[in-house]
Amino acid sequence: MKLELPWLFAGDPGPDGPRGPPGPPGMNGDQGPKGAPGAPPQNCPVNSGDPGPPGNPGLAGPSGDPGRNGSKGWRGKVGAPGDPGPRGSPGDPGLDGLLTSPGFKGHPGAPGDAGLRGTPGKYSTGEPKYNGDGPPGPAGQKGEPGLTNTNLMKGQKGQPGIAGTEGLPGIFGLKGDPGPTGLNGPSGSQGPEGSDGPPGCKGQRGPNGPQGHKGPAGLPGRTGPTYADSFLIVRHSQSIHPPKCPHGTCFIYSGYSFLFINGYKRAHGQDLGTTGSCLPHFSTMPFLFCDTENTCRYASRNDYSYWLSTDTPMPMNMVSISGEMLKSYISRCSVCETTSNVIAIHSQRTLIPECPRGWESLWTGYSFIMQTGAGAEGSTQPLISPGSCLENFRQVPFIECHGRGTCNYYPDSYSYWLASLDPNNMFGKPIPQTVKGPFLESIISRCRVCRKPRASR
Repeated sequence: MKLELPWLFAGDPGPDGPRGPPGPPGMNGDQGPKGAPGAPPQNCPVNSGDPGPPGNPGLAGPSGDPGRNGSKGWRGKVGAPGDPGPRGSPGDPGLDGLLTSPGFKGHPGAPGDAGLRGTPGKYSTGEPKYNGDGPPGPAGQKGEPGLTNTNLMKGQKGQPGIAGTEGLPGIFGLKGDPGPTGLNGPSGSQGPEGSDGPPGCKGQRGPNGPQGHKGPAGLPGRTGPTYADSFLIVRHSQSIHPPKCPHGTCFIYSGYSFLFINGYKRAHGQDLGTTGSCLPHFSTMPFLFCDTENTCRYASRNDYSYWLSTDTPMPMNMVSISGEMLKSYISRCSVCETTSNVIAIHSQRTLIPECPRGWESLWTGYSFIMQTGAGAEGSTQPLISPGSCLENFRQVPFIECHGRGTCNYYPDSYSYWLASLDPNNMFGKPIPQTVKGPFLESIISRCRVCRKPRASR
């Protein structure tokens, strides 16, 4: 067997060649054994180190949600007055002064002790009575005022939190590719000529701009009736929603149903069929008064405003309503434009009347004629006006409001309605009667609002 031992017959080393590239890093070595513990320090001074710098104040936490208002607590029982305390001992007399100088003022007597607390009296919601069984005792002497505590220190103001950094703007979405163009459909056959539509409502005036060029002359118009007149009527919903204008009329604007005011003990009303009864904004005191001294102001106690109301019931144990709650109690209205005259027809029966021949119906309701409020002052509704035909019957269809920012229903408010009569006993004595509850509508006259058709003009 032949053995190859090149290291036994190696030649002389050659000259040094160029240095090769560095080799790859070697593998991590195994962890060495744990070292022996060091020698204990010899006579080294103890050094606990300097305190570190204070940390940055934390970010301010988010504000907590406001707590709900607590309910009003019950009124506590009223206690009887306590027995009078013993009278303080008199002060020592002053020293006798010399003949040539006045004497010193004596020291004040010590305050008397507080009397014993009386037994609580019985609480009553009726007429006021004595709270205790016996009459109140004489009042004790006034004690000396207590010392003011001056040792309370005001807390230090906290440091403001660090403001948060503004977030980065979002990335805009990429624009989508346009879709393919659809194919043209086949041409439809020409339809029959439509009939003339009713004239449109007058548009609102646009913003000022450059004057346009004069257009070409128009085609000659067809011969037919023209409508130069325009009538405005008001419809009241007696709810929180603005009513829709009747068919064939155009909506102008909506508002709140304003009935009448009472200023300086005098009432001044609005016709519910005209635009003055539909105010764009609501206020419990929508007017003020001015005098000869160049002064104008609101009256918070002596003036009142009255508005048509909704069917929202009054909350239990609530004296008056105010603020955002008022939205649920004020009726809404709409002003509508029509091209022909509008009237109200009253049957004085429980049957709804028909419109005159050739006239068209807009709505039906109940014959409302008058209302009164504070001081028996009020106003009436013209029976020819559509405002005298309210679509809903309520015993008190309006609410009273004040300059204090509150509204409520009061027992001195009255409404007046046309009655349902017996045509067979028109000249006889009216029969006195009192009707309550669901039978009220059986004695109230019905009505209908009618419009003259445009074709008859």
